Amino acid sequence: MPLPTVIVPGYLENAIAYLPLEKSLTQLGYPTVTVPLRRRDWLPTVGGRSVTPILRLLDNTVKNILQEHQANQINLIGHSAGGWISRIYLGEKPYTARGEVNPSIWNAHPFVATLTTLGTPHISQERWTRWNLDFVTHNYPGAFYQNVRYVCIAGKTILGERRLGSWFAYSSYQLTCGQGNTWGDGITPIVAAHLAGAENLIIEGVRHSPRSPGIWYGSPEPLNMWLKYLI
Repeated sequence: MPLPTVIVPGYLENAIAYLPLEKSLTQLGYPTVTVPLRRRDWLPTVGGRSVTPILRLLDNTVKNILQEHQANQINLIGHSAGGWISRIYLGEKPYTARGEVNPSIWNAHPFVATLTTLGTPHISQERWTRWNLDFVTHNYPGAFYQNVRYVCIAGKTILGERRLGSWFAYSSYQLTCGQGNTWGDGITPIVAAHLAGAENLIIEGVRHSPRSPGIWYGSPEPLNMWLKYLI
């Protein structure tokens, strides 16, 4: 019996954008919910501040779906920033970001069978995200928990170049990994989307966001390429 599954939206995104993916997974036998985020829920995290408000909503969602399905574990799918936020959620180290007084410990790794990240920037040179990502990298490097299956999916769609049509991708890649002239999904370069020790996949032709034109990671054809990694 497939495990219940939770989707963690990307930065500044709301849950509505993930409804098609949620419905597809549910129809394929994986009862799925998305963390019920609204765009305004992200506002307290802007400027590199604590992502604890997002983690609380994630924790509530996980506890509810475990109880509803009488399950011991879930599949966790994190899109973009939702991927590294999920890695904080798995962890057992006190998380205290700027502006917080009391640290939080989530220690959720025993409840997560598979963590799948979609276009997640696991590294960044951008100063507003460095604190949070440095916390993850230093405390939980690579596929840290041996009891969790890590699947990291990158898109090979746009080559960053200093020319019309590729300049935005170039700038985003450079801000993320320090190199603009590389391949990625238009936002996240491949090199940043993979983790040491994880099952790292590259899917050609997918764009970063569910709101992007064309296909993205959760569209039917790409989904068929990574569905088999869910438990």
